[in-house]
Amino acid sequence: MAPITYKDAGVNIDEGNRAVQLIKAVLAENNQGGGEIGRFGGMLPFPQGMKDPYLISSTDGVGTKLRIALMAGIYDTVGQDLVNHCVNDILVQGARPLYFMDYFATGKLKAETLAAVVKGLSKACGENGCRLLGGETAEMPGFYGEEDFDLAGFITGAAEGPHILDGSRVKAGDLVVGLPSTGLHTNGYSLARKILFEKLGWSVETLLPGTGKSVGELLLAVHRSYYHQLYPLVQADRLHALAHITGGGVFENIPRVLPKDLNVRIRTTWPVPELFNLLVREGGLDSHEAYRTFNMGIGMVALIDPRELSLWESDSSLKPFFLMGEVVPGEGRVEMEK
Repeated sequence: MAPITYKDAGVNIDEGNRAVQLIKAVLAENNQGGGEIGRFGGMLPFPQGMKDPYLISSTDGVGTKLRIALMAGIYDTVGQDLVNHCVNDILVQGARPLYFMDYFATGKLKAETLAAVVKGLSKACGENGCRLLGGETAEMPGFYGEEDFDLAGFITGAAEGPHILDGSRVKAGDLVVGLPSTGLHTNGYSLARKILFEKLGWSVETLLPGTGKSVGELLLAVHRSYYHQLYPLVQADRLHALAHITGGGVFENIPRVLPKDLNVRIRTTWPVPELFNLLVREGGLDSHEAYRTFNMGIGMVALIDPRELSLWESDSSLKPFFLMGEVVPGEGRVEMEK
């Protein structure tokens, strides 16, 4: 009787080795140290010259945005999404990214798909000034469908004690400034898919009225990184707090950086992109549900001293931005004015 091989069980070691060779080429092209693949762990020297340094780490995934990538056959953008999301998550505490690692799990490994994902990871790491230091690929037949894959990322950054943002500087009278998102970013996709594909019966090729873009283009728009815009303000102590508007929207993310005796009062002063308006209208969503599920066009919120507003108005690198409201006495929540 012929022996049963690992390939017979659904795991293709040769395809994994082919994927490694493709990844090496991608990382070398993007100056991410592709020649180091194969070690048991990644290694990076600690940054020198930092005052009272702290390591700040975070982990996240892309969520069901991966389903859109599978429908469209486009895989590099979700890699960019993941890195940028994680960079933003540590930026809000005052950290600059040092290195990133990923976990890719699939039912049947396809080397070109993995290489495309890593291309996006590598590109975003380069853009954010950090290293793609390593990762793990898991082929799991019988657990995932052959076409399915999941993607998670892990980031470590460094912050200097005097510049760490923890909400303690926030005070009544501070202004609330919003920076626009590039779309849904990486949250709300389960609801968006239900509305667009199940209720409306659309596909990724359907053109969204009034935008000139397809549903796939809009849904796969890369999650924006705010690092280069905002980190100089972190270093200069010109921010009181930052909130990355991810799952939970403004209602659940802004309170994470508020003292318990303060509220944020928000007015919708920014033009909400048509994609969000469509989702709200076709989904029959009330205002609270919409602003709790989606970012509604705002991807990052800064709480600043009113005297800093002139900087935002004069610095072209911070534009466009929207003055959304102010910090008022309260109990640590968001008030939304109609």
